[in-house]
Amino acid sequence: MKYIFSIFIFGFFTIQSFSQSFYIKGVVIVEGKQEALPFVNVLLLTVSDSSQVTGTVSDIDGNFTFSGVRQGDYILKVQYLGFRDFFQTLELTSNLDLGNISVSEVATDLNEVIIEARRSTGTQKGDTTLFNADAFKTMKDASAQTLIEKLPGVSSEDGILQAQGEAIAQILVDGKPFFGTDVKTALQNLPAEVIQSIEVFDQKSEKSQLSGFDDGERLKTINIITKASRRKGQFGKTTAGYGTYDRYLVGASINAFDEERRITFTGLTNNVNILDYTSDPNAQDNNNPQQGVITTNILGLNYTDLWMDKIKVTGSYVFTKRKNVGVVDRFRDFVTTDDSDKFYRENSTDVRINNQHQANLRLDYNINDKNRILYIPRFSARYETENSGFIGETDNGFDLINSVKNLKTGKYQDFDLFNRLLYSHKFDKPGRTITFRTNFAKGWNEDSSDRKAENTFYEESGNREEIIDQRTTRERTGDFWQSRVSYTEPLGQRGQMELEYQIGNRLNDSDKLTFNVENGDFESGNLSLDTALSNTFQSKYLTQELEFGYQFLSEKLKVQTELEYQDARLKNDQFFPNPDILNKTFQNFTPTVRMEYKFSTNTNLQFDYDTYTNEPQISQLQAVIDNTNPLQLRTGNPDLDQSYTNQIRFRFRSNNPDTDKNWNIFAQSRFVDNFISNSTLIASEPTEIQDGIILETGSQLNKPVNLDGFKDFRSWFSYGMPLGFIKSNFNINAGLGFTQRPGQVNDQIGFNNSSRLSTGFSLSSNISDQVDFNIWSRSSFNEVNNSLNSSLNSKFFQQRFRVNFNWIIWEGIIYRLDLNHQINSGLSQGFDTNFSLVNMSVGKKIFNNQRGEISLMVYDLFGENANVRRNITETFVEDIQSNVLQTYVMLSFTYNLRRFSKGMDESDYAERYQNDESSN
Repeated sequence: MKYIFSIFIFGFFTIQSFSQSFYIKGVVIVEGKQEALPFVNVLLLTVSDSSQVTGTVSDIDGNFTFSGVRQGDYILKVQYLGFRDFFQTLELTSNLDLGNISVSEVATDLNEVIIEARRSTGTQKGDTTLFNADAFKTMKDASAQTLIEKLPGVSSEDGILQAQGEAIAQILVDGKPFFGTDVKTALQNLPAEVIQSIEVFDQKSEKSQLSGFDDGERLKTINIITKASRRKGQFGKTTAGYGTYDRYLVGASINAFDEERRITFTGLTNNVNILDYTSDPNAQDNNNPQQGVITTNILGLNYTDLWMDKIKVTGSYVFTKRKNVGVVDRFRDFVTTDDSDKFYRENSTDVRINNQHQANLRLDYNINDKNRILYIPRFSARYETENSGFIGETDNGFDLINSVKNLKTGKYQDFDLFNRLLYSHKFDKPGRTITFRTNFAKGWNEDSSDRKAENTFYEESGNREEIIDQRTTRERTGDFWQSRVSYTEPLGQRGQMELEYQIGNRLNDSDKLTFNVENGDFESGNLSLDTALSNTFQSKYLTQELEFGYQFLSEKLKVQTELEYQDARLKNDQFFPNPDILNKTFQNFTPTVRMEYKFSTNTNLQFDYDTYTNEPQISQLQAVIDNTNPLQLRTGNPDLDQSYTNQIRFRFRSNNPDTDKNWNIFAQSRFVDNFISNSTLIASEPTEIQDGIILETGSQLNKPVNLDGFKDFRSWFSYGMPLGFIKSNFNINAGLGFTQRPGQVNDQIGFNNSSRLSTGFSLSSNISDQVDFNIWSRSSFNEVNNSLNSSLNSKFFQQRFRVNFNWIIWEGIIYRLDLNHQINSGLSQGFDTNFSLVNMSVGKKIFNNQRGEISLMVYDLFGENANVRRNITETFVEDIQSNVLQTYVMLSFTYNLRRFSKGMDESDYAERYQNDESSN
C-alpha cells in the first residue's frame, strides 16, 4: 500500500505550472537615520482598484520579500504606526530588488490630538506567530518567562513550557541561540523590559535552511527580539537569602550587551529546589520541581559575537553540581494472564550527587553570498555518585509472594562529543544548490556499583532466603558518523527538485562484568566472576539512503514530496560468555509529504505525512541479566528488528490583529510496526531462564520484543481573546489523546489502551505594571483498559488550579502570592492526595531608583505540599508519591542592575521610573 501511495503522490505533482512569476524584495529603513525598521506592514496592491494582492511583515533587519508574484503592474504600500505611508508604483517584468525604502516619521502635536487605542498583541506571518511585547503588561523587573507565559497558546504541562501544544525546545535572542537548548536558563537570564517582540515558530534544521528543502527536523522555537535601545549596556539581577531550617539561596544573572557582542553570566547556589536562577524565587514553575529535596550549584556563561563581519559565533558553557535526596512510594498493578492479581509495593531512598559540564559552540561563516560553512560542536561530561536502597514486596492481594531489601552504592562517568559540519554552495542559477553535511559523535562511559540484597520467597514448604553481594562494572563506547550530500535544481518558475544520498554507521561496544563477593566484604573479600550475569557485546548499524524530492511553491500553496530508499544492516556480535553472531538486513521505502496553505497573511494550515525507521539501542540488544531488582529481572534481545513508523501531523494557526483573537489547532497520530515493546514472564514456579539463573515464584523477567499494533493520537486546541472590561487576556484550551500499547505477558499478546480528555483556561492581566496576575486551570479525565486483564481497567481524574498574583500596594511595598491546588481522584489507595501549595511574600523597594528589594517569603504556608503522579506502560499501571520540600521562611535581598548606553544611564533610569510611577 505504501508503495502505491508513493507512486500516486509523485505522479500527481509531476505536472507543474510554467507561468511567469517573480520575486520582489527590499529593506525598510528610517529616513535620515539609515536604521532598519522591523515588523513593518508591506502590502502589494492592484493598480486598478487598490485591492490587496498579498502582504507581509518586514523581519528584524527590515527585510521583506514577495515570492511567486505574476508579471504586471502593482502599487507597493508601506505602513507603520508613527510613520507616513509610503507608496510606489511597480512594473514587474523580472525579479525586482528595490534596495532601501526610506519612510519618514510623523510629527504629532499631543496638545491638539490625543489618540487612545488598544495595541495589537500579535500577527501571524506564515508559520510564525509574532507578538508585540509592549501589549502584555508585566511587573517591573519581571523575567522573560513571566512575559512569555502570558502569550496566547503558551502553557506549562507537567513542568514543561509549551507553545501551541508542543514543548519549546530552544530560545533565540535576536535570531541567535541563547544557552543552547536550555530553555529555563535562557528565559530567566533576560528581563521582560528589554524585549520588543517575540516570535514563535518551528525552526527547521540547518540543512533545510541551507537547501530550501524541509527534512522534517523541527524544533519549537521562541525568538526574543530585543529593543534597539537595550542592545548596548549592562543589566541583570542578584539575589541573596537565608531562612529557617538553614535554607539559603544566592544567585546572579548579569548581561553585558554591546550590539553584536553579548556576554551573559549566571550563577546559583541554593537548597530550596531551584534548578536555575529565577527572578521570582516564590514562583512554582519549571525551575522548582516537586520531586525530592535538591541542592544545586550552577555557573554558566553565554557568548555571542560577530567576527570579521562574516563569522557569527555563539557559545555557552554550564557547570552544574546537584544533590538530590529522594524518597518514593511506588505501587504497581501488573498485567496478568490468569485470574490472580500481582501487586508490587516499594519504598525507596535515593541520594545522588551529580556533577556535569555542558559546552556548546556554533560558528556560522558566510564566505560570500554563494558559499557558507556552519560548524557545531558540543561536549558534555557527567560524574555521578549513588547511595540508594529500597524495600519491595509482591503479593496477590492477600498473601505475600516475595520481598526484597536492597542497598546500592555506585559511581558513574559519561562523556559525549558531537560535531556537525555543513557546507552550502549556491550556483549562479537561482534555486540550484549543493549542500554537504557530516556528523561525528563519540561517547564513552564507565560505571561501577556495589550491591547487597536480601531476597525472601514465601512458599508453602517454608520461607526461603537468598543473600546477594555483588560488584558490577560496565564500560561502553559508542562511535557514530554520518555524511550527506544534497543537490537541488529549479524546475520551471515554481518547481524545484532535490536529489540526496546519505551514508552512516553506528558502532557500540558494551562490556558488563558482575563479580560475586566471597569470604568477606567488598574491600577484603575475594571477587569471582559470575559468567551468567556478565557479557561482552558489540553492535554495528550501517545505513545508506537515496532520496528524490520535488517541491512546488506558489503564492499561497507550498507542497513538497519525497521518496527515500533505505538499506540498513545490523550486525550483533557477542564475544563472552558464548560467542555468537547475528546479521540482519532491512530495506524500506519511506515517503513523506508536506503541505502548507496560506489562507491569508494571518491564517495558515500545515499538513505533514512522514515515515521513518528506528533502530534498537544497545541497552535493548545486549542479552545480559540485570538484577538491580532481583524480583524484576531485565535482559536484552539481540534478535530485535528496527521499527517502522507512519506519522501524520496537522497544524492550523489564525491570528486576527484587528481583534486580537487567535486560534491554534494541533493534531498528531502515529502508527508503528515492529514497535519495540516489553515482554514479561511471571514465574508461577521456580524456572531456570539461563544457566545458573533461577526465576523464583512470583518474580519477573522483562525483555524487549517487537510487536505490531502501537497507535498514538494527541490533539490540542486553543482560543485566545482580550477581555477589555478587565484589561486581561483570556485563553481556553482542550486536548484529546489516545494511546494503544502492545505488550506481552507469559507469551500472550495484549493491549493497554489509555485515553485522556483535558480542558483548561488561563486569564492573565494586562492592567498595569502595578498589578499582575495569572489564573490557570487544567483538568484531565483519564481511562485505562487492558485486553488481557479487565481488573486493571480504571478511570482517574486530575485537576490543577494555579493563581499567581503580584501587587505594588503603596510606596514600593509589594505583595506576592503563588497558589497551586491539585486534586487527584481514582488513583490507588493512599495516593488520592489533594493539596494546596501556597507561597506568599511581602517586599519593599529600596534606594532612590528602587532597584533594590528586601522581601520576606514563606514557602508552603499551610504545610500541604505533595507530589503524586501516575505512569502507564504496556505491562503495568503505576502510582508514585515522592517526598517534597517542606515549609520554610526566608528573608532575601535583590538588586537589579540596569545601565544602558545611548544616554540611558542610572539617572535616566531613575527619571523614567518616577515618570512611570506618576502616570499610573
